[in-house]
Amino acid sequence: MSSNLNIGPGGDVTAPTPQNTPLNQAPISLGLSRPTVPDIEEDNEDDGEVNEGDLNEIKAHLLPMVQGKLAGLVGRSSGYIESLPVEVKHNVQGLVGIQTKQNELQNKYKLECLELERKYLGLAQPLYERRKAIINGSKPATKEEVELGEEASLKDDEEYEALPKDVEASSTGIPEFWLTALRNHIGIGELITDRDAEALKSLVDIRIQYLADDTDEELKGKPGFKILFTFSPNDYFENEVLTKTYVYQSQVSFTGDFLYDRAIGTEIKWKEDKDLTTEFEIKKQRNKTTNRTRLVRKAKPADSFFNFFTPPVPPSEESIEAGDYEDEELEEIEDKLEMDYQIGEDLKEKVVPHAIDYFTGKALEYDFDEEDEDDYELDEDDDEHDHDHDDDDSESDAAPAPRRGKKGGAAGGQQVNPEDCKQQ
Repeated sequence: MSSNLNIGPGGDVTAPTPQNTPLNQAPISLGLSRPTVPDIEEDNEDDGEVNEGDLNEIKAHLLPMVQGKLAGLVGRSSGYIESLPVEVKHNVQGLVGIQTKQNELQNKYKLECLELERKYLGLAQPLYERRKAIINGSKPATKEEVELGEEASLKDDEEYEALPKDVEASSTGIPEFWLTALRNHIGIGELITDRDAEALKSLVDIRIQYLADDTDEELKGKPGFKILFTFSPNDYFENEVLTKTYVYQSQVSFTGDFLYDRAIGTEIKWKEDKDLTTEFEIKKQRNKTTNRTRLVRKAKPADSFFNFFTPPVPPSEESIEAGDYEDEELEEIEDKLEMDYQIGEDLKEKVVPHAIDYFTGKALEYDFDEEDEDDYELDEDDDEHDHDHDDDDSESDAAPAPRRGKKGGAAGGQQVNPEDCKQQ
């Protein structure tokens, strides 16, 4: 540990190293043994080239050593805080106290924001009810609503062609509206199998409800929200409404965001042999005594959108400390939790409020826009592949881009044509 610093007026004090910088010198400079790596043959030096296999072997030796050394530095104190005079440490603790009050204000701010969201969801409820009536065909769109929609479409796309004025809106609604909207969400669409699609054709509405309005006494008043999926009678399950509830923790995170406490899903009452989250395989069994064989049907988990209603359960602190989980298992659970929470947030913030944009595919333009191209690294294999196809790219660049509206742009410079979106 470093000695106490003399902090006073006129003193030329150099700021100490950051928190994770070691006080002692680097091991190599102290004369410790250096990493053992294969020698590069002189023939390679003469040619000015290094054998790729040798380089890979060098990296294989050096990388774990460097990573291990850096990992050991993370979180280590440089000794600076401990070396401060007691009088200065009092000021440090005073700042900690002020930060506590700031955290309380931040927590109050986020809770009030959640209440404001709830207020405006209530104000938008008549619009959602009107949307539901149009989708299900109980009350077709009025001429005024159609005109307002066409004005918006023309503003967004100058090439939009107006609809004939002598045709009225259909009283049959919009078939497979929610199935199409969900499929056009980049993440959710990947979860929907062909078998799921048949069941999701009967999905007639999705709405959001904040837990402050919940009828469940255990959840009522807690921060969080519930997603309600309403279905018409179908061949797959008995439930009319499937729900997914997300409960926030009462305290916000270091960055001021809500932290998820847990997720709760509806138990689906599947009809006989209609469970989409399970698939069966036929196996042949042989009796050791009689040598006779029989066919046995065994169930195994299947990929399905409806697994969304059986959320992953985070392990308890006790089970983690007891070593009940391997690191790989914990990482897998963490990935599943993160995906589950992200889908819930996207449904609340994107799909439900902008359902028509996901149905038409317009929302795909903005989903791509939100992704920063700098967040992606170019894979070396892809880079080599791109060089092989430079000629093809130059030819495709000369082709006209697909038609799109004035707003939005796709990541990576690619154009997104809403007409290419799934409509089935």
